[in-house]
Amino acid sequence: MAAADGPSPEPAASEQPAELPASVRASIERKRQRALMLRQARLAARPYPATAAAATGGPVMEFDYTICEECGKEFMDSYLMNHFDLATCDNCRDADDKHKLITKTEAKEEYLLKDCDLEKREPALKFIVKKNPHHSQWGDMKLYLKLQIVKRSLEVWGSQEALEEAKEVRRENREKMKQKKFDKKVKELRRAVRSSLWKRETIAHQHEYGPEENLEDDMYRKTCTMCGHELTYEKM
Repeated sequence: MAAADGPSPEPAASEQPAELPASVRASIERKRQRALMLRQARLAARPYPATAAAATGGPVMEFDYTICEECGKEFMDSYLMNHFDLATCDNCRDADDKHKLITKTEAKEEYLLKDCDLEKREPALKFIVKKNPHHSQWGDMKLYLKLQIVKRSLEVWGSQEALEEAKEVRRENREKMKQKKFDKKVKELRRAVRSSLWKRETIAHQHEYGPEENLEDDMYRKTCTMCGHELTYEKM
């Protein structure tokens, strides 16, 4: 009788899938949470009629989409949604006009916004950071979405007319400051000229007389060629 075979070897354990990096997992979770919030908002606005769901016997995976504000189509991911929380798909993104990016300096000068208007006023405006293409040794640039900057400026100033009026007042004040600086420089220049003339006048003048003239008898006269002073004298 053949000897009983030994226990068959156990199958090798299947390899575990590689774990995703923490940054990727965090990005996936943020998108999932954002999509969930948008879905809940849509359900609150337009609740679906309650119907009895048929049992399928297994889990059902659902995908939550965002509706593009421009075309009305659903999408899962986009540049403007990720960086600026703007519900616009990549197909509708207009990077040269409507969705143009501007620097923080331009936002403050052109729309008269302060740091607190951008960073502390709720909701704080989102931005991206890029290297300065003109001066690499300078600090990084903060780029904001122009569409959101315009909206924030209207919140701060109330209307486009009020913003333009404030810009005009600022321009007038700048012109007044320039005029004051110009007038100050003119006064300093005049003062310097007067001081220079006064110094020259205080230096002792040395007459330089021209040829003498015989007036009459033994009287003679010489005239300074520099100042016109006349010297009259008698020769014996």
